[in-house]
Amino acid sequence: MTRLRVACVGTGFIAGQHLRALSEMADVQIVAVADTQPERAEEVATRYEARSYADGATLLATEELDAVWLCVPPFAHGALEAAAIARGLPFFVEKPLALDLPTAQGIADQLAGTGLTTAVGYHWRHLDVVERAVELLAGTPAQLVTGYWWDKTPRVPWWPRRAYSGGQVIEQTTHIFDLARHLAGEIDTVTAAERAAPDGGEDVPTAASSLLRFASGAVGSISSARVLAGRHRVALHVVADGLVLEVSERGLTDHELRVGTEHGAEVLRSEQDPITAEDLEFVDVLLGRAARTRVPYEEALRSHALACAADRSAREWTPVHRGEGGWQ
Repeated sequence: MTRLRVACVGTGFIAGQHLRALSEMADVQIVAVADTQPERAEEVATRYEARSYADGATLLATEELDAVWLCVPPFAHGALEAAAIARGLPFFVEKPLALDLPTAQGIADQLAGTGLTTAVGYHWRHLDVVERAVELLAGTPAQLVTGYWWDKTPRVPWWPRRAYSGGQVIEQTTHIFDLARHLAGEIDTVTAAERAAPDGGEDVPTAASSLLRFASGAVGSISSARVLAGRHRVALHVVADGLVLEVSERGLTDHELRVGTEHGAEVLRSEQDPITAEDLEFVDVLLGRAARTRVPYEEALRSHALACAADRSAREWTPVHRGEGGWQ
């Protein structure tokens, strides 16, 4: 049996989840990993009997691959995707797509017309409970959408600086913006505000809130906070005629859907590992067992553009509108 030769750039937490999932697939061989922390790269490479590199560019220039996973911080996107595209190499990339919109748009422009298979790690879309929410909303569209990412500040040195992470809205809450689009449709206008970080070495806002108007006429809001001791609420509520839905995440493999109707409340728990699900889908497309990925780069770009619009609105204290040419 032919095995896909794959590599992963990045060996942090989320890369570890993908590597674990890939290592359990009989038709996949992990041949190389890269990380700017060489010791960590070597340790992970040993675990998977792979080769280690101190940077992703060298890995991409050296290895013969069928696909690559790009699991790097926001500031590291751009050159890696360009290198993969230049080699005609399918890639899976973790969100956010980049620090900003121009970098991600530039990658999308390079991808246009190549036919390369891509996928992006908006893993909520792979959950059975989210699929159920889509079904429930099919006959009764959303009227009100309210989302949250209330959490602690991640303990990695680059995260509290906008120049490296892009900020909480772009780096974390993008998942909630993506789910809002998926369940309630495109958003036409976002008006946002933020609470600045206290004086010191950090400049990622401690809290932010966005007011949304959907193309359908629905309205909503999405808020972010990073000042808690741990995760408090990561969720999206949707109100429709006679129906309330709440999709929530407590951890990567801990999701549920609460459904409220005139007959009472029902709680549906997900048993899925969405990281494995999205990786398996990508592999299945590469092997011809599935037609396309659920979240290709061009679809993810719409959610990234929305999160960037919310971030820009908060910075400039002005509404941002989506027109035919994109967010303006």
